[in-house]
Amino acid sequence: MNVIDLLPSPHQYFSLAVSLLQSTVANNRRALDKRRSPVDFDVDVNTGFFPRQPLPHLPPAFSVWEVALADASEKLSLGEDDSEAAIAKRATGELWRSEVLSWPVIDTEPLHSNLRLLQRAHLVLAWLVHYYVHSAPPSTVDTPFVVPKSLAVPLVAVSRQLGIAPVLTFADTVLWNWELVDASLPVSLDNMHFVNLFSGTEDERNFYATSAKAEFRGIEMLRIIDEYNNLPNLSDLTSISKVARDLGRLAVIINDISDIIQGVRAVVDPHVFYWDLRPWFEGSDAKGPEAPGWVYEGVPNSEKLDLSGPSAGQSSVMHALDIFLDVDHKLRQRRYPAPSDGNKRADHGFMDRMRRYMPGKHREYLSALAATPRSIRDLAQQTPALREPYDGAVMALKKLRDLHMRIACLYVVTMSRSIPDARAGCPVASMMDRLQSARASGNGPTRGTGGNELALLLKAGRDATRRAVLKDNY
Repeated sequence: MNVIDLLPSPHQYFSLAVSLLQSTVANNRRALDKRRSPVDFDVDVNTGFFPRQPLPHLPPAFSVWEVALADASEKLSLGEDDSEAAIAKRATGELWRSEVLSWPVIDTEPLHSNLRLLQRAHLVLAWLVHYYVHSAPPSTVDTPFVVPKSLAVPLVAVSRQLGIAPVLTFADTVLWNWELVDASLPVSLDNMHFVNLFSGTEDERNFYATSAKAEFRGIEMLRIIDEYNNLPNLSDLTSISKVARDLGRLAVIINDISDIIQGVRAVVDPHVFYWDLRPWFEGSDAKGPEAPGWVYEGVPNSEKLDLSGPSAGQSSVMHALDIFLDVDHKLRQRRYPAPSDGNKRADHGFMDRMRRYMPGKHREYLSALAATPRSIRDLAQQTPALREPYDGAVMALKKLRDLHMRIACLYVVTMSRSIPDARAGCPVASMMDRLQSARASGNGPTRGTGGNELALLLKAGRDATRRAVLKDNY
């Protein structure tokens, strides 16, 4: 028999190719069908990472927590504040703190089947912990601060159910910390009123509102990302054209978020932020890794808990954007320009660590995004029509991070070298000297509320973003 006769005919080759193509399409469809939708991760198409409704208050069995939180701002002041207004609260503050110490440890199991009640319990307890810690008189002994078990044990319990750090987070201060102005209308920025305030100032309310405005603007980004991951294929002209348009939209959204962040200067006074608000945010490691930190009474191995406090780095919207654009914060990829010495010294695990301060479902959402085998950066490298739109989105994000650095310099670095003015502090010289010595930049690098070296971290994030660019002409 002739060997040629053993080979498949052209018709068989064609049939085999069609069969393989159909099989590939079917497998791709099955893969898309298996993808979990955003709602599975508690991400709403209209409200993003915000819940669709305000969190309900806790049942009567937990009312002691709710009452204590409602009373806290009127009864407590910063422990380091010796102003007349703060001194006037000392007696009521000590009574509030002694009541917290006397509480029994309340079992949170009745809340475990209700996601929104768990979130409310986390918000209430986390705020109470920060009120309790930061209203305490300054200690002259360099020992860990003990958070009483009446707060620590239930907070850790609900945090484990939610998959979130047992400390105040971005979710507690922004995503969950609001009620509707008009309950008959849907959630919107104009219909949100931020409830809990440490400082009682409109500056603090405006700070949360600015963060919320950026989050809301980012909801359209989530839609763009979801649509990209659900495209049937990425090779036809129609799909490529859509991706190019969406990258252009993405750059516009990022620029809008930059404008929102810039707008904070008009509504939040840097002195009020640094001296009246920021101290309440500080977590266990805010003074650096060598500081004694906090101990959660009644919680085994509490030194291993994530207790850094809230940070803008916990915004799931910004993490989703980094994942989508393939920004390499860990310096795993060879990209140009090479990392500077400062980039190499920065905390490369910061972004991953901040995810532990997000609600667990939101962290799962980010993990699902990262596991999607559709790298838009790779596609842009392979598709000339997408290179410029992709680079435009990346450079918009780089510009946002440049702006964030300037804002951080104004609100944190510059203020760390100041002293409290008449509104924020005390005219007594000894008080001002003590505060200045405690917070002045001479005591090491300026740190974020999470204890990280702020300048190094922000520069590294900005430079990692720049290295995602495909072309050299930016």
